[in-house]
Amino acid sequence: MEIKINLPTTKEEIIKLKCGDFVSISGEIYVARDAAHKRLMELIKEGRPLPINLENEAIYYMGPSPARPGRIIGSAGPTTSSRMDFAAPTLLDMGLLVMIGKGKRSPEVHEAIKRNGAVYFAAIGGAGALISKSIESSEIVCYEDLGAEAIRRLTVKDFPVVVAIDSGGRDIYG
Repeated sequence: MEIKINLPTTKEEIIKLKCGDFVSISGEIYVARDAAHKRLMELIKEGRPLPINLENEAIYYMGPSPARPGRIIGSAGPTTSSRMDFAAPTLLDMGLLVMIGKGKRSPEVHEAIKRNGAVYFAAIGGAGALISKSIESSEIVCYEDLGAEAIRRLTVKDFPVVVAIDSGGRDIYG
């Protein structure tokens, strides 16, 4: 059975999700990869405010390819999530509720997911062109100089994911 959720969401909704559930996401999500995470962590270390509010928000680990004429975005497949593991526990502790990517996560990320009642969704790797059809709008919100690694805000409809790590720490990867 497919579960539908709207983002941003609440911990109460996230806690209901179980490892292996198929979920269809609609709403707004942020996109950020390695370079953007590094900048966010530098701001946190310096005690400066972040350019985005993470409370109950979602980050999709993705860097889009250029959009073809008439398209909102190019291929939008997930990138390997473990590359963001250096920042994920801190961002989860700051209120981030949802992460979307592909692949295994570190023990520190598992603990932060459980501690914060968060969730990690897996998107389908290798299906970036298909995933891009779920994206209704895309805008750069900060770090435009990073190109494909800039932080974007996407509006998505029926974005397909699977619960890879649920709020109880159960992990589809084993």
